[in-house]
Amino acid sequence: MNDLINFIYPDIQLPQPDQYFLDRTVLSSRNDETDDINDGILDKFPEEKHVLMGADSIDLDNPHNGNYNPYPMEYLNTLNVSGLPLANLVLKVGCPLMLLRNLDPSEGLCNGRQMRLLAICSRVLHCKIISGDTRFANKEVIIPRIQLSPSAETLPIPLKHCQFPVHLAFAMTINKSQGQSVKYVEINLQTFVFSHGQLYVAFSCCTSHYCIRVLLPQQYNNKTVNVVYKEVLAGLDLR
Repeated sequence: MNDLINFIYPDIQLPQPDQYFLDRTVLSSRNDETDDINDGILDKFPEEKHVLMGADSIDLDNPHNGNYNPYPMEYLNTLNVSGLPLANLVLKVGCPLMLLRNLDPSEGLCNGRQMRLLAICSRVLHCKIISGDTRFANKEVIIPRIQLSPSAETLPIPLKHCQFPVHLAFAMTINKSQGQSVKYVEINLQTFVFSHGQLYVAFSCCTSHYCIRVLLPQQYNNKTVNVVYKEVLAGLDLR
């Protein structure tokens, strides 16, 4: 982990400009691995840690509620659902964040927008936009806690999740990186990709092949799995 951090985020313990965070990222195929990497980098980031606790509950008004009422809060807080913020967000002032919902696109607050945390208030996060449309560059914004619910396909439990809709942005999943161009990229392939095109997306994210580093399990001799659905390519002349 230290080698990974030092390669992508050298001098992370020192004050850095916004572009420093836009120029680099770590990609992984799994949410839990991304969370572990974000936590490891946050430990080296200066400033004091703040734990922001969310509130989870079962949606009793959901017609598909069924018999989910007995689930205790402690169990609901352990669920790590794709597209939702963690139940307990651990943040530091100055760290990079990614917005997880379209709050107000006309003001630059759209899903995937990268920001820096300026201050943590009792009910809101004070942030600055650092990515995307230049109209919103350096714009200071307020991010409130909101109520979020996963889709039935993502989580069969009718969960209501009240939390700030943000995620640490030192590292992200490969799927979340689609369409991005980053100068320095570390691709964590300790767990192989699991869907068609993921490996291509990971490598195409970097603007220069000289600035890519790939982390592989030692026993695989610098090889990895590339998932290809041959049905997708059926009928194409690839000669």
